[in-house]
Amino acid sequence: MKILFVDTVHPILWDKLVADGHTCVEAHRFSLDELTPHLKEADGIVIRSRIRLDKAVLDLAPKLKFIARAGAGMESIDVDYAKSKGIACLNSPEGNRNAVGEQALGMLLSLFNNLNRADRQVRSGQWIREANRGHELEGKTVGIIGYGNMGSAFAKKLQGFDCTVLAYDKYKTGFGAAHVKEASMDELFAQCDVLSLHVPLTAETEYLVNDNYIQKFAKPFYLINTARGKCVRIHDLVKNLQGGKILGACLDVFEYEDTSFEKFSIEAAGLNENPDWQYLIGSDNVVLTPHIAGWTFESHRKISEVLYGKIVGL
Repeated sequence: MKILFVDTVHPILWDKLVADGHTCVEAHRFSLDELTPHLKEADGIVIRSRIRLDKAVLDLAPKLKFIARAGAGMESIDVDYAKSKGIACLNSPEGNRNAVGEQALGMLLSLFNNLNRADRQVRSGQWIREANRGHELEGKTVGIIGYGNMGSAFAKKLQGFDCTVLAYDKYKTGFGAAHVKEASMDELFAQCDVLSLHVPLTAETEYLVNDNYIQKFAKPFYLINTARGKCVRIHDLVKNLQGGKILGACLDVFEYEDTSFEKFSIEAAGLNENPDWQYLIGSDNVVLTPHIAGWTFESHRKISEVLYGKIVGL
């Protein structure tokens, strides 16, 4: 097969495919116009999110047999149209689920224990103890929305903290275990101290967390978003951080991100004058990271290994 690598991935995928006799084309610097002649002959595409594979692009690839997405989310691919053309759509959430679970837990512990603020203070010569008194996970109720690869990995990481873990998944049942209870959304609304999102970006989940949704929770709570930025309306999040309904937030993703996830310019996004963004970056009860949940050296390799297994299994 002729396989286009539209984005960079761990080289083990390229090496294994070449060893199997396939022709791999390095195309991660190509513009869409430069890709077009290669698309006409492509049997496969390996991609992250640099280029949107919509109907118009897919029609340029009449021989295409598969699209291999290095990562979990498929929102940059017209999956329904691809499948209608007999194109297999592969992703690799198994490769970075552990990394996402670890980051979600790490961000939460950092927030609970004021680690970012305390670190800055000590580096500047300040020794402040009482104002940095933290909270413990023990005894808290953590709610998980979406119990796929990422949600289940986070639940696994919470074992040993003596907290109650409730998980809701609209499309999955029968997954309850000793360390996690399958729950309804109403149970999460009633009991959550912490809410963590692990859902794909779809029409159902776009701006799922808005003011109306937040007000349904019986108690003030902490929010973690390592899923997709547009699952949370930032304006409504900030409003409720200011009002106290949300006690703190761990945000690895933002609605302002470029669709490729590779670029993020404060100026280009118009955030220098955006009061919501200015509040977030100035707040001590918010932990921010640049879409790196799942972005570890180990997951980099595992994602390619997972994709290779799925490609050769076609």
